[in-house]
Amino acid sequence: QVQLVESGGGFLQAGGSLRLSCAVSGGIFSIRLSTMGWYRQAPGKQRELVADITSGGDTNYTDSVKGRFTISRDNAKNTVYLQMNSLKPEDTAVYYCNANLQLYSWSNLVAYWGRGTQVTVSS
Repeated sequence: QVQLVESGGGFLQAGGSLRLSCAVSGGIFSIRLSTMGWYRQAPGKQRELVADITSGGDTNYTDSVKGRFTISRDNAKNTVYLQMNSLKPEDTAVYYCNANLQLYSWSNLVAYWGRGTQVTVSS
């Protein structure tokens, strides 16, 4: 089974920084490890894309985090990161890692999700 394990969440005050990591393991990545990203969901809200990054390094961010968050990946380690600076209370949410994988030559890309890590930013 493919597993995505997030780490780096925590509780901190506004203005602080945090780096989330997500390591992908358990799958066969020799075919294709495609776009990876971070999503978040706050209580009472829909899950939203925070940032994603293609296998070639092209990035995409939601407007509310531009200039504050940076997504990156280490393909050799099958890991995606989210550096979060100048955190605001509005950033409080459960952050989920997402990875799109093609395990075999005959299979399609499949989206996999981590269990989520809590980020709480106090005012």
